[in-house]
Amino acid sequence: MPEFRKWILALAVLALFAGLASAQVSTPGTVGGNFTCTTTNGAVTPTLRSEGYTELTGDIVIACQGGPAPALGSTIATANFTIFLNTAVTSRLLQATAAGNASEALLLIDEPGSGLSGYGPSVPQTLCTTPSVGAGAGGCTQFVGTFGGTPGVPIVASSCIAPACAAPNFTGTAQGANIFQGVVQGNSVTFFGVPILAPTSAGVSRVFRITNIRGNANQITAGGPTPGSIVASISTNGSSSLPIGSSTLTVGFVTPGLNATNTTVRNATNTGGGGTSFNQCTSVSVSSTTNTATTQTGGVQFQENFATAFKVRYAGVSNGVATPNVGIQNVPGQIYNSESGFFLAAAAFSSPGTGTSQAAGQADYGTRLKATFSNVPSGVSLFVSTRDVTNNFAVGSSAQQAVLVVGETASDSGTQPGASTPPQATQTAVYTTPGGVTVGIAPVVISNGTGTAVWEIVATNPAQIDTVNFAVYANFSSNPANNTPAAPSSMQVTLSFAPTPSGGSFTAAAGGAASNTLTIPRFSDSLNITKTLANFVLCTTDLLYPYVINVNGFDTGLAIANTTSDPFGTTAQVGTCALNFYGSAAPSAAFVTPSIATGTVYANLASTVSPGFSGYIIAVCNFQFAHGFAFVSDVGARNLAMGYLALIMNNGGSLNRGTSGENLNN
Repeated sequence: MPEFRKWILALAVLALFAGLASAQVSTPGTVGGNFTCTTTNGAVTPTLRSEGYTELTGDIVIACQGGPAPALGSTIATANFTIFLNTAVTSRLLQATAAGNASEALLLIDEPGSGLSGYGPSVPQTLCTTPSVGAGAGGCTQFVGTFGGTPGVPIVASSCIAPACAAPNFTGTAQGANIFQGVVQGNSVTFFGVPILAPTSAGVSRVFRITNIRGNANQITAGGPTPGSIVASISTNGSSSLPIGSSTLTVGFVTPGLNATNTTVRNATNTGGGGTSFNQCTSVSVSSTTNTATTQTGGVQFQENFATAFKVRYAGVSNGVATPNVGIQNVPGQIYNSESGFFLAAAAFSSPGTGTSQAAGQADYGTRLKATFSNVPSGVSLFVSTRDVTNNFAVGSSAQQAVLVVGETASDSGTQPGASTPPQATQTAVYTTPGGVTVGIAPVVISNGTGTAVWEIVATNPAQIDTVNFAVYANFSSNPANNTPAAPSSMQVTLSFAPTPSGGSFTAAAGGAASNTLTIPRFSDSLNITKTLANFVLCTTDLLYPYVINVNGFDTGLAIANTTSDPFGTTAQVGTCALNFYGSAAPSAAFVTPSIATGTVYANLASTVSPGFSGYIIAVCNFQFAHGFAFVSDVGARNLAMGYLALIMNNGGSLNRGTSGENLNN
């Protein structure tokens, strides 16, 4: 996989030079020969996220040369272009037509707005408003005109005929439509009534660029070191012949978007992996009165698996680095590395499903990253940082890469890049790091032990692997007597893109198909990554009674004191102790004492709890600061007697109380 990433990065750099490869489009020349067309990828073949339902495939470019010169003023013949994918087409549906749902998928003729030389690139981007028939009968009919009004120069498409455009040259200001909408049906998209006007001039191409086709990459097997592929097959039919070579090509390589190894949980200082352990008997808090988070739980880390898996909603391109919210993405063939595609800002459509205004190519938000917390114990509340953080959960000096948003599918505001703003969640408190750096935090709504937090990418570098970290904080009041928080228990977090079907806003079936109501992008739950974020453990004390006997006329008295009632502010606790026997006639099962209340002492005889036993006992008490005493004597303590304190064992954790230096396992 690392070699594949390097290869993709190299192709991305090459794409900056290859994206607008057509050097001449509809410019003067002489009459050409046979009419022929070839098909190529628009630039590089993009890498697509296998989690994605609505992944933007690469552009398809059909370049045609030659052909006979048609009669000026005649109606231009048309053809239907159908693109079949080996997966469902999921481009946004924008308007209902007689032929089906017209979509954001577009076919552009002669690279309008590209900045290339020639007539085609110089004219405005003009949409044909009859997608069910295109330039066919009853649609945006196109006629043969000339470029510049001079006889003998190349012919161009015009939307008018004599007398509006005068004979014999049929020139005028009525430019023909050069953008056509695709109609989506299952795994295909059809562009109806595309005018086929041969360029006729030698060395000149008529260019048809197909863009904004989204596909369900989750239906494609991503494979191992070799990615899967989305393949497009091209078919044409209609009143005009369009001989296409290379009618099948790969328009996307499919591989996971999240790195499953490095998308993980972080420790309490965000300096390494692993979850956090909490003692049931020690409260942790996020104080709303002082507006300061006093403790930190750990963090979640998201790392992209390839350099363009994280995307902003819109992007401009400067020196190969994407900058969020710069410019409008309306240059054919340009690589933007954003969730939005070719952005047809000149036309907005009222969605038949929602009535809201949408522009072709427009995504609803940038890449979103979701943490789904599960098995959150009752009484535990969670808070997360409102932006990405660095080591020790401090906000770095660099600009933020991601912000916490109010929900999975809440759309960013604004329909133009400069006005686009994510719906950010409200900061409710501030965490202050040991170095004095503040981090805004907000609560996670927990219901039935489950809650989610979603962040949106607002800045990324498509030339490198991006990693973003977010802080997570816990808040609970210790109450061991009521087993709060429940222990032992583990809290998990599932890391994924967003939105997904588990969020409840759509089903997997609906999310993986074209829609006029669902937001873009959308993702599957199938490759989610689940980790243990925190463990809640009982507070215990382990006591060793090294010599216990109740044979040959001897017996041992055993006592255990629960000293959690003290002048040091220790949380009062209650619990049982399990006595484990090792030695002669040791019972196979532990003897469990009744519950020992705080400030009380439990006492019993070895002859009662384990008759005939001789050996040692390890008592495991599920409360802090247990202390033990043993008294060994002959019957009636007439001749021999000895007492000793049980040893407090340390099995890896310790806690000091007050100034006593008491070292207890917890």
